[in-house]
Amino acid sequence: MDILEQLHNYGLVPVIKITDVKNAVPLAKALAKGGLNCAEITFRTACAKEAIKAVTDALPDMLVGAGTVLTPDQADEAWEAGAKFIVSPGLNPRVVKHCVEKGYPILPGCATPSEVEQAIELGLKAVKFFPAEAAGGLNMIKSMSAPYGAIKFMPTGGINEENMLSYLSFNKIIACGGSFMVKDSLIDAGNFDEIEALTRSAVMKMLGFKLVHIGINCENKDEATRNAKLVSSLFGLEYKEGNSSTFSGTDFEFMHKPYYGKNGHIAIATNFPDRAKAYLEGQGVSFIEESAGYDDKGALKVIYLKDEICGFAIHLVKKK
Repeated sequence: MDILEQLHNYGLVPVIKITDVKNAVPLAKALAKGGLNCAEITFRTACAKEAIKAVTDALPDMLVGAGTVLTPDQADEAWEAGAKFIVSPGLNPRVVKHCVEKGYPILPGCATPSEVEQAIELGLKAVKFFPAEAAGGLNMIKSMSAPYGAIKFMPTGGINEENMLSYLSFNKIIACGGSFMVKDSLIDAGNFDEIEALTRSAVMKMLGFKLVHIGINCENKDEATRNAKLVSSLFGLEYKEGNSSTFSGTDFEFMHKPYYGKNGHIAIATNFPDRAKAYLEGQGVSFIEESAGYDDKGALKVIYLKDEICGFAIHLVKKK
């Protein structure tokens, strides 16, 4: 899996400034516990290289990038410390060429069509859009993506829990960078429990998990029809028959024959099935890969978890 795919799966990239290296590892652990095993550590402080090395040594599986990289030397320092990608606030051709030659994935900051064209000319597939909100926000990204369909964006600057979903819902955006869950005051105070809580809140809002229906296994269509009509009549729910199941309202699905799960299944909707799958895999969850379904653009829209809960299979489904 390449870096851009990993960034996409995380969806959110915490942008952090470390002024005291002793805070680096506890902060990284708080982010990971909150559901984001990634971070962009900026070269805005003298201990940035040391902080990156501390985190990558302690948490080798964490996707750590170096931000605010302004020179080729800084890029080399970051890479030697264990950074897996480079981010810069602007597009400096000298820095980008150096990173490309060295094989360092880099997302330079771009805010205009001319800068995007330079990035394409330099062989890049994705750029940082910075400063996102000040430079026109999502509307600007959509406008620029029309003539440059092959390029993807990582908006950073003014991203928060209130506007991140609108950005992430656009398919040309791989992830959003932000510092709203890792405020300097919280880091300096060592308030890592709150950082963990803010991170988890952001991840849960991004994924948007919601129970949408319970599927009940029946032996045949006649049994499914009989039970669906009963539930519909008892609770005043709409009866609707489909090809493989019959619904009572939108909450109860009666299968025409047994499917996944001893007793049936529970459907959990999410804003982003691919990101939800990656998140749950990070929690140790396994999936039935052959159960995956995709839309006409190749995006994941449904997949079953491997383990059952109380005889019910669980599946993720794209939220409508």
